[in-house]
Amino acid sequence: MAWSTADIPDQSGRKFVVTGANSGLGEQTTRALIAAGATVVMACRNQDTANALAAKLGERAHVEKLDLADLASVRAFAERVGEFDVLINNAGLMAIPERRTADGFEMQMGTNHLGHFALTGLLLEKVSDRVVTLSSFMHQFGRLNLGDLNWEKRRYLRWNAYADSKMANLMFGKELARRLETSGSTVSSMIAHPGYADTGLQGHTESFMDQLMAIAAKTPMVQSAAAGALPTLYAATSPDAQTGLFYGPKLTMVGPPHVSGYNGKANNQGTRNALWDLSEELTGVKVL
Repeated sequence: MAWSTADIPDQSGRKFVVTGANSGLGEQTTRALIAAGATVVMACRNQDTANALAAKLGERAHVEKLDLADLASVRAFAERVGEFDVLINNAGLMAIPERRTADGFEMQMGTNHLGHFALTGLLLEKVSDRVVTLSSFMHQFGRLNLGDLNWEKRRYLRWNAYADSKMANLMFGKELARRLETSGSTVSSMIAHPGYADTGLQGHTESFMDQLMAIAAKTPMVQSAAAGALPTLYAATSPDAQTGLFYGPKLTMVGPPHVSGYNGKANNQGTRNALWDLSEELTGVKVL
C-alpha cells in the first residue's frame, strides 16, 4: 500500500522547523504536520504570506523571520529558536536570473545550499531527532566546480547553477549523515526530492521556460504540491526512514515515497569533504 499523509504517526508534542513554509512544498509539509498534531516553526522570508497561512493553521503554527540569502538573518534566527525535534531544509530557488546574496554568493547556491548549511550547523545542537534536506531530480545534472562555486569566473547558466545547488544539497545531506553517525550522535540526516510537483517554484525563471512549465503542470507527468511533499514527510516522520537515504517518488517524477536513485558522483568522498570545508569557510559556520 502506498504511503500517504494518513500514515504519518501522531506528532503531538513534537516540534518542527520548516524553511520556506509559507508556500509550495513547505506549505503542504506544514499543513500535514499541523494536522498530525505537531508544532511548526515556519521559518520564512515572506512574512505576509507566512502570517496569513499561520492564521489559518492555528496556534501550533509559529512564524519566524528567516532569509537564507543573508547569513546575519540565519544567525539571528538560530539564536531565537529553542530546542526542537526535526529540521526540514525545504526553501529554495530555481533557475532564476543571476543575482547575489547579501554575502556575495550566487543566489541559488547561497540560498539552497550555503544558507541551509549554516542554518543546520547553528541549530544542530538543538535538534533531537533528524534533519531532512531537500534536493531535486535535477541534481543529476550537477557538475560542482569547487574552484568557482559562486559563478564568479564563468558565464552564468541558471539551470546549471540550480543543478549544482541541488547536488550540493544531496552531498551535504549524505555527508551529514556520515559525520553524525561517526560522532556517535543519535540524530539522523535524510534527503528528499518531490519529483516534478506543481509548486509555484517553476514560475520565476523570467524566461520562456515559465510558460512551458505552466503547460506541463496540466499534464499527468506533474503531481500536486501535496503529493510532492510526501517524500519529505516520510523522511521527517516515518520510523522506518533511514539516515543517509534519499527519498523521492516511486516513479522518479510522480508517485508515493520510495528510496530514490541518484547520481553516483554524490558518493565521491573527496568532493564531499572539499564541499564541506569550502562551505564552512564561506559561511564561517563549523558543522561537526
